[in-house]
Amino acid sequence: MQIIDFSIVLIYFIFVVVIGFYRSKNASENSNNYILAGRRLSLPGFVATLVTTWYGGVLGIGENTYNFGIQTWFIFGLPYYFFAILFAILIAPRIRKLNFTSIPDHIHDRFGKNAGVISGLFLLFLASPAPYILSIGILLEYTVRIPFLWALIVATIFSLIYIWKGGLGAIVRTDIFQFILMFGGFILLIIFAWIKIGSPIEIFKQLPAEHLSPTGGNTIQYIFVWFFIAMWTFIDPGFYQRCAAAKSPKTAQKGILISVLFWFIFDSLTLTSGLYARALLTHQQGLFAFPALGQALLPPLFYGLFITGLLATIMSTIDSLGFISAFTFGRDIVGRIKEGANHTFDNSIFLIRVGLILMATIAVILAFAFPSVVKLWYITGSIFVPGLLIPFLLTLTKLKLRNRQGQILLIIPVLVSIMWFILNSIIPDFSFKIEPFYPGIFSSILLFVSFIIINRKRNA
Repeated sequence: MQIIDFSIVLIYFIFVVVIGFYRSKNASENSNNYILAGRRLSLPGFVATLVTTWYGGVLGIGENTYNFGIQTWFIFGLPYYFFAILFAILIAPRIRKLNFTSIPDHIHDRFGKNAGVISGLFLLFLASPAPYILSIGILLEYTVRIPFLWALIVATIFSLIYIWKGGLGAIVRTDIFQFILMFGGFILLIIFAWIKIGSPIEIFKQLPAEHLSPTGGNTIQYIFVWFFIAMWTFIDPGFYQRCAAAKSPKTAQKGILISVLFWFIFDSLTLTSGLYARALLTHQQGLFAFPALGQALLPPLFYGLFITGLLATIMSTIDSLGFISAFTFGRDIVGRIKEGANHTFDNSIFLIRVGLILMATIAVILAFAFPSVVKLWYITGSIFVPGLLIPFLLTLTKLKLRNRQGQILLIIPVLVSIMWFILNSIIPDFSFKIEPFYPGIFSSILLFVSFIIINRKRNA
């Protein structure tokens, strides 16, 4: 990086912090303002913050595209469009009408306080910003050449500092700015690639055959696991928070549908960039596909703008998930235990701020210990989605289960997935390498059907 590139990155960091603190004075007056921006989130703000929050693992997308080609779109694109559209049609308006603050509020209301606390613990793992802190740490180490651990710490501080005062409102303001940078950066990269190398169609003819296959050389079972993991969308706390904060049910529904269009556009940009990288940089480590392609093609100033776009893409996810982890810990776990059966925690801002420090520390440790973005996604999705999916969807229906049954429905599928993951890791060819998500979700469905039958017999 040249001096001009460093200057652009530094200006970006300063701007993000200034925008984050701007108009944050009244955010901490009550938890509704702090967590949900007073439930006044407009359509442009909704779209900008939802779109940017979804793409923090952009280096992982580059890694997967470099290694497996268009498979990336079939596991990280198409399934998420499908479930996001279902979420918009079936769930988003109901979330806004119910006026709960979080997913554990739903679980608490239907299955009791203990179930609410358990669901909060699971969501801590799903909402961890660790994969994205890892991404930005790797990016800073690669471009700025600072030690990896210090890169993680610096990235975390600059991504979360403005949340302390401004809450969700600060996140939305910075996300609007970062939305422009993330799209602009990749458009810039593709323009230079097209001018210097040639059109995408000509370049892609040079790629290995498996890079143009939907499976990318992996099994169909592997592809389907990612499709089912995309049901994560139904219990994604970022989706939930935005819908709960929306100005109206219509804003939430329309905002998600518009976001799907922007996700498709951004996926097209990242997929094309990753395939350019594979064609041009044949011996490059996949995780660095995007910054290495930028380094190869972009002159000073433009390279700094592209790296800033990558930073914006990642940081817009770190702040959102860092904040969700913080209020999940402070409000939905500690606050719920402290307040007993009551779950209207109006004085939870102090606990959320404590959670912000604690969850950021844990995320840095996880990012340092497990240096693979895609692996972190895969493990957390395979283990915790089976436990949360059916219990949450039940809270949106009139079907009734007893509190103890709800707790079992949360815990057992997660334990099954964990045990299956361990056995797959230590026993060669265990169960034909069936992925842990499948036994987890199967046990959840089996328990649910069993409880429905038992309850009907009791009530007969």
